[in-house]
Amino acid sequence: MTLLLTRGDVADLLPMDACIEAVEHAFRLHGEGRADPPGILGVHARDGGFHIKAGILDLGRRYFAAKTNANFPGNPERFGLPTIQGVLLLADAERGTPLALMDSAEITALRTGAATAVAARHLASPEAAVVTVCGCGLQGRVQLRALAAVLRLTRAYAFDRDPARAAGFAREMSQALGFEVLAADDLDMAVRASHVCVTCTPSRTPILRHTSVAPGTFIAAVGADNEDKQEIEPALMASCAIVVDVLEQSATIGDLHHAITAGVVTTRDVRAELGQVVAGLRPGRLTDDEIVVFDSTGMALQDVAAAAAVYERAVRAGRGLEVNLTA
Repeated sequence: MTLLLTRGDVADLLPMDACIEAVEHAFRLHGEGRADPPGILGVHARDGGFHIKAGILDLGRRYFAAKTNANFPGNPERFGLPTIQGVLLLADAERGTPLALMDSAEITALRTGAATAVAARHLASPEAAVVTVCGCGLQGRVQLRALAAVLRLTRAYAFDRDPARAAGFAREMSQALGFEVLAADDLDMAVRASHVCVTCTPSRTPILRHTSVAPGTFIAAVGADNEDKQEIEPALMASCAIVVDVLEQSATIGDLHHAITAGVVTTRDVRAELGQVVAGLRPGRLTDDEIVVFDSTGMALQDVAAAAAVYERAVRAGRGLEVNLTA
């Protein structure tokens, strides 16, 4: 039998702390070379696109997951629909048996935030207490929740092209997290006052520039998940210590890709993949003053780890609808 799990099921079954631990374990396995290389396929569509990510992890039981996500940034305004929609198939990687079909939007949001939290745990200053979130949609909310789970945050700045959206974000997240969240009109000023900056926007032109970032800042560049998106100025990338999730992938679709195209860095300038840092095989931050950027393009192994955690918790809790797909 195959379990059908809704977005609500996924949200209930996977608290942020559990997702962070699952994703960190996936990065460690990847860094140690104990995970099969993940795969990705992108298909452009008018006003958006689709991407398929797949991978296998041995978590005591071998799991395969394939996620199909649709990303249409105009959906909320045009149709009242989410930007990201999709489905994830989780299967037994020994027998090929479909174990679960689940909403992929919640998985994507949670594991993306969790990846930033893992990166911050290993790359941000231990004293980091102030963060700027650039992009005040769903992902911005998840990013701030995830960072609050691993850092002792005392203040956050929220920036969005829509000031009203930033103001609403600030009110909501202040109440939810119990520390001061302020709407920022000036992104440069907010970033200079922060120890951590997360960019999670659909921008196609740089929004974060080298003149805006103070020494010692940790940057999580989250939004550039295809070759057309860009958030970080190439000159800023060139001045940073660069850590990526998957080098081959970041070199073709992430902010690293744009810096390479601009001729200011090469793949040899990348310090490490995050999994290598987590596994202790390569260094993360070397000095208090260096700016470290994590180019987060989204690794399929994050999806496998998060989906497996959801499935195992669903089985124990008796959640989901069992269906026989072969009937």
